[in-house]
Order: sequence, then structure tokens, then C-alpha cells
Amino acid sequence: MSQLKRILVTGGAGFLGSHLCERLVADGHDVICADNFFTSQKSNVVHLLDHANFELIRHDITHPLWLEVDEVYNLACPAAPGHYQYNPIKTMKTSVMGSINLLGMAKRCRAKILQASTSEVYGDPEIHPQPESYRGSVNPIGLRACYDEGKRAAETLFMDYHRHNGVNVRVVRIFNTYGPRMHPFDGRVVSNFIRQAISGEDITVFGEGNQTRSFCYRDDLIEGMIRMMNGPDDFIGPVNIGNPGEFTILELAEKVIARTGSKSKIVHRALPADDPTQRQPDITLAKQRLGWEPKVKLDEGLDRTIEWFKTVSLSDFRAPTPNY
Repeated sequence: MSQLKRILVTGGAGFLGSHLCERLVADGHDVICADNFFTSQKSNVVHLLDHANFELIRHDITHPLWLEVDEVYNLACPAAPGHYQYNPIKTMKTSVMGSINLLGMAKRCRAKILQASTSEVYGDPEIHPQPESYRGSVNPIGLRACYDEGKRAAETLFMDYHRHNGVNVRVVRIFNTYGPRMHPFDGRVVSNFIRQAISGEDITVFGEGNQTRSFCYRDDLIEGMIRMMNGPDDFIGPVNIGNPGEFTILELAEKVIARTGSKSKIVHRALPADDPTQRQPDITLAKQRLGWEPKVKLDEGLDRTIEWFKTVSLSDFRAPTPNY
């Protein structure tokens, strides 16, 4: 086993954060989970509370956090459009002020710190698939800018703290990810479709459904993040972590209907502003430097996710905002 470390995971009670905490606790590390529970659930980590090497604190990273740690995974930020647009100024503060606070702590502790960035830094891409060298096509004054530009600013801060203060940073750009423990009302396309299908509701497709996405199963994603954190110090990123398998939104809707056996019908709604038409990662760099590529196919991952959705009661979940 590698050397045991004290690790802070911000946004650690969220969908991906809770699985990351689970993995790190199982590996024996001393894990501190910090979350303000805006879009996350305590139930995601309640099974970890009895572990001696796990600690949960309620904290908003827009305020300074004083801890002594060896590593930081920064996953704190609402990631679904309905949620990050609900309070766009707070979203931007979380990315910018949160990064400043955590980078300052990493500098003081000489800790390694990883930023969970996003494929949204590429905006509505003019290059397909998207390599890390592509600088993006983002509308800085659009409805999605609070998230897109906030994450871009966070990457800037990480690189400047690295160049000017010698902070040991890592940056991963996460593409669409799904799996068990997604919040049923998080507004993401996979959770929306599965929730609607098993409830017998119409499945809502925005636009004609010709826009494409690439869906990475959560276990593959977490493996990629951990490999990046534990990788060589001369590779700080950014690096794309996602599944290059590309599907249209309409194809996804049809797969969900077929795999749930639902009688739901597909209905079309107006396409939201600045919704990207294509999203597919070029993962050449992750393969070369991390020896990583996704293993779980979409059909297999959907089956696992659908089974989890069937085990939970939707009434146990609170929609974080009216915009789901």
C-alpha cells in the first residue's frame, strides 16, 4: 500500500465526491469530507461515519478553511445548469474564492491539490473531439458563464499558484459522468431520463436531440482522478478524463426507455441558451501519461445506474433548486 495520507475532499458528500471519499477511506487514508450540502446529501456519506479514518464537516469553501492536510481534491461546485444558474454569483465565488482559499491552504501546508475542472471550459467547441490544447469557445456573458468562466478562472489560479508559489497542483477536466448515487433531481440528462422513465413520465429532450455527449461511468472517473493525483510531479495537466464514446441525446433517451422497459414518450422542448452541440474528449494524454482509459460501456453503466434508481424512494430527495 502507498503511504497513508491526510486528505481533504471538498464537495465530498456529492455524487462524485462521496465515491472518492469511499475509495480513499477503503485505501486507509485519513479523509476529511467538507461540504455545504447545497446540492449534496448527507445520506451519500452516512455509511462512512463509523469509520475511524473519516470525518465530515459542514463548510462552504468561499470562506477560509484551516486544516493540516497532505492532499486536497477540490470538487466543490454545483455542476448542473439549473443549480449553478440558480445563484450564478455564488457559483462564481465558489470557483474563484474557493480556489484561492484552498490554494492558500495548500501553499501553507505544502500539500498537493487537484482541481476538478470541467469539459465546459471548452464551451461550444469548434474542434472535435476536444484536446487539452484547445482553448475553447465560451460566451463570457451568457447564462452558463458563471460555471464555465468560473472553472476557467480556477484553472488560471491553479497554474499561477504553481508557477509563482511552487504549489504542487493537478487539473483534470471532467466530461459528463453518471452512475449510482446521482441526485435524481440534479438536472443532468442521465438522471432526468432515468427518473422520468421509471416514473412513467414523458422524457424531456431539449431541441431535436441531435446534440452529442460522451458519458463516463463514475468508477472510471474516480480511477482517473486518483491516478492523476498520484502521478508524476512533472505532469500537472490539464488532462481530459471522460469516455470518448459519443452518443446523441436522442440515442440516450431511447436507450433509457429500452433498458427500463418504460412506456414513456419522448417530448421535445426548446434548446437552452449556449447549450454545446458536441462534447467528446480526446483522451490521448490520459492514456499516455496515466495509463488510464474508461472500461465501462454505456449500456452496462446505465443498467447499474437504473438498478440503483429503482432501490431509492424519490420522495427522500429534495430538489436543491426549483430549476431541475
